Amino acid sequence: MIKFQNVTKIYLENTIALEDLSFKINEKEFVSIVGKSGAGKTTLLKLLLAQEKPTRGRVFFDNQDVHKIRPEKLPELRRRIGSIFQDYKLLASKTCYENIAYVMEVLGKSNQEIEKDVPKILEIVGLTERAQNFPAELSAGERQRVAIARALIHRPDVILADEPTGNLDPYNTSEIIHLLLKINTLGTIVVLATHNKEIVNSLGKRVITLGQGKIIRDQEKGRFIL
Repeated sequence: MIKFQNVTKIYLENTIALEDLSFKINEKEFVSIVGKSGAGKTTLLKLLLAQEKPTRGRVFFDNQDVHKIRPEKLPELRRRIGSIFQDYKLLASKTCYENIAYVMEVLGKSNQEIEKDVPKILEIVGLTERAQNFPAELSAGERQRVAIARALIHRPDVILADEPTGNLDPYNTSEIIHLLLKINTLGTIVVLATHNKEIVNSLGKRVITLGQGKIIRDQEKGRFIL
């Protein structure tokens, strides 16, 4: 499903973010990407979303080189990839329901589809009772669950989670990770970029460890080792 082939990314002033990365992520996998700050985790995710271009090498999604996709076709790629960030990126003036519905509106979905799908996704993330609350009225964990619901609403093949628990306490961190595992069991690939050692070690899933832009470890049932 996802393949990095000898990928190198060099920024200005010869700053090497990633160097000669090659790996595959198969359907239904849950993969943690770990490494110190500056190791290249976020750059890796941006390359997959075609938000950055590799200096050398190729990035494939579903056997398609994402950097050869015409600009007008990129939204189709990004609809197949849901993204979750540390800072939630919710619209403060919209309720939980409206934040999720807005994504569907942008995708051109009908009111009937919105009224059918939004309550379902709110139920999956455990926020049915919070549908009419605004982000400021929610806990940090609840705001992140809205962000996850928004990423799920277009039924993506992949969820990219970039430090999704960075602003959360241990209880809410556990809730978000359990939700990501639930999503994975439904068949969605989850790629989790994180600094959280406890999360990674508790998962028992594949771990790709980056160091100075290179893969220094790729283990099927890995642990957080730097």
